[in-house]
Amino acid sequence: MAVQSCEIEKELFDQMGVKRGLRNADFSGVLVGLTHIGNVVGYNNEDGKLVPCEGKLYYRGIELKDLAKGFLSTGRHGFEETAYLLLTGQLPNQTELNDFTEYLAEQSELPPFFSKSMILSLRGRDVMNMLARSVLGLYAADEEAEDYSHVNIMKQAISLIAKFPVIVAYAYYGMRHSFQRKSLIIRHPQKHLSLAENFLYMLKGNEYTKLEADLLDLSLVIHAEHGGGNNSTFTTRVVSSAQTDTYSAIAAALGSLKGGLHGGANLKVIDMMNNIKENVKDWSDKKELSAYLLKLLKKEAFDHTGKIYGIGHAIYTYSDPRAVLLKEKARELAEEKGRMDEFNLYTLIEELAPEVFYSFKGENAKIVCANVDFYSGFVYECIKIPKEIYTPIFAIARIAGWAAHRIEEVTFSSRRIIRPAYKCVIDRSTYLPLDSR
Repeated sequence: MAVQSCEIEKELFDQMGVKRGLRNADFSGVLVGLTHIGNVVGYNNEDGKLVPCEGKLYYRGIELKDLAKGFLSTGRHGFEETAYLLLTGQLPNQTELNDFTEYLAEQSELPPFFSKSMILSLRGRDVMNMLARSVLGLYAADEEAEDYSHVNIMKQAISLIAKFPVIVAYAYYGMRHSFQRKSLIIRHPQKHLSLAENFLYMLKGNEYTKLEADLLDLSLVIHAEHGGGNNSTFTTRVVSSAQTDTYSAIAAALGSLKGGLHGGANLKVIDMMNNIKENVKDWSDKKELSAYLLKLLKKEAFDHTGKIYGIGHAIYTYSDPRAVLLKEKARELAEEKGRMDEFNLYTLIEELAPEVFYSFKGENAKIVCANVDFYSGFVYECIKIPKEIYTPIFAIARIAGWAAHRIEEVTFSSRRIIRPAYKCVIDRSTYLPLDSR
């Protein structure tokens, strides 16, 4: 079957002013909306020129590092507080936080027979696909699925935040039972545990440390929201603008997050790091390590893509605040697990990679730094979380941000369907009758 070429000349994009990837020529994002929820800062606009700066991330106007410092300094977990902030726009007091946490625990229970019929019987090899399918299945269990009132969408949001860890844990064990011939283990969520603790309990029973739970909770907090322009959140807003139901919108976001250029990036970092460990003899030798990083950029090593995974970000320049926060706690975890040699290798690559990148790309190269994916995979490895659920953990966190953006889009936006333009650049042709082709 002959297929007409779909290739479009690259020059046409520039000639017609196309913002490829919805990015401007200076790498900033095309402004397509306004939000109160999250703000990502990697540069300042000074007299119309973008000037790189230390990265900052804000949740409802509160800087992420201050939010994290608030709960870390008291030794408590912060994801529930963060979800409340994103959904309502304000920090909860102690009574509100207690009530919200208790309600989340109540909502974690799946509908009767749902686990068996939707998760364990309908087998799947990919946990993200199983999660998306389960979300669509929850539509059938919701008698008010098509109710678009603010109160009902909020109820649906909290229900999904509570159920995501349970679905992911069950889907993982169902997948490994069906396709890896391993034991099927189902643990029911415990109402006295935090969401992060509950997830570890459902995965590992009581075989986890306090520091492991603290690190997972912090990881959930720093992944919960990242502005309206990231691919999965933008997907949520695009689909929600069409006035579809909550479950369809979130399933679409999951499809976006599954992509290797979005939620699966930390898996690439782990694979790259394993390759570096195998090919660099002395992990502390800056010269040897820099030479191998240069090979990566020259497409002479690892997967030959010319990328150093975990280095660089679409917005952040000098630093990614999420990576900074995670790195601080990751050091403690590495010490607990006796993996400081590996942690030191990560920190050395974080130091050397930008230098190698600039020397290879030239003085006009984009400023790059380690992003959150650079350390998150290492953290999950130390906690002994299976690779199959690295991206689903991202979803467990980001559902809070997706839900907040859906509420804002459906309830408070201009209520116009998001509909950008594509210009057709194919030449006109004439219809040929079937016997003349």
